[in-house]
Amino acid sequence: MIKRYLFNIFLLLTLVGISTSCISKKDIRYLQSSESLTINEEGLVPYNVPEYRVTKGDILSLNVVTTPKGDAAQFYSSLNASNGANGSQQITGGSNAQSGGNGSGSGGNATFYFNGLKVDSNGDVNIFGIGYIKAEGRTLEDMTKELQEKVNENFLQGKSEVRLNLDGIRYYILGDMETVGITGEKTAYVTQLNIMQALAMNGGLNRTVDRKNIMIHRKYPEGIKTARLDLTREDAMNSPYYWLQNGDIIYLNTNGKSINGFGKEPLQTLTTGVSLITTVMSIYLIITRL
Repeated sequence: MIKRYLFNIFLLLTLVGISTSCISKKDIRYLQSSESLTINEEGLVPYNVPEYRVTKGDILSLNVVTTPKGDAAQFYSSLNASNGANGSQQITGGSNAQSGGNGSGSGGNATFYFNGLKVDSNGDVNIFGIGYIKAEGRTLEDMTKELQEKVNENFLQGKSEVRLNLDGIRYYILGDMETVGITGEKTAYVTQLNIMQALAMNGGLNRTVDRKNIMIHRKYPEGIKTARLDLTREDAMNSPYYWLQNGDIIYLNTNGKSINGFGKEPLQTLTTGVSLITTVMSIYLIITRL
């Protein structure tokens, strides 16, 4: 009688454990309603896009577009100026080649690395014909304005245009073996990119990822900051880390319910549960025969 009573308790606890180990809809649905979501008077979620500031180790692309008679073309670059489709000259101090960033582990764009303007250990970039320009901590817009003033000293006003860019928004996704298809180095050639767009570009998250515990490491001129996003809550859109910046690292943590073998897929959960109950029944039959 005691053995049967203990077995019933053990079986009940097993069933409860299986039911609580399953991943629920609330664990996998993105951006569910949240009372703490901040909206403006028009009912819109305000953009909270932080402006990127250049850090040491960044590589920049500098193009100076001039008129066909831009006699000072070679003053700004050791590379040859090429004639554009509209007859203009484009002096390149960097490369716009779009390769790498596909998760293949290539480690960036090789052409961009060799031809781009590197921010050195002092936080400066050295531009041929202009000299050293302070870069660390500044926005690309601020640097572009200064470079345009320098270029205007050698070209007529309105006869040249400075274009300073990063090689897109380069970010990194790191997860466990279950997310190997999404893990890797990525590059998006857009001016703004939020984390939902980035995940959508890479096929989305599977059931093993803990959507409530997405970690983001972001570099600043002063160092690295870490933030946590809960993508199951719509108030994640209020976070400045919702919008990705160049160099961000996204860590996909594994859901604890998936580690123990439950919750990955409904059929797998059912199969695991049936196997566990069968094992318990077998142990019971052995005990009762002793």
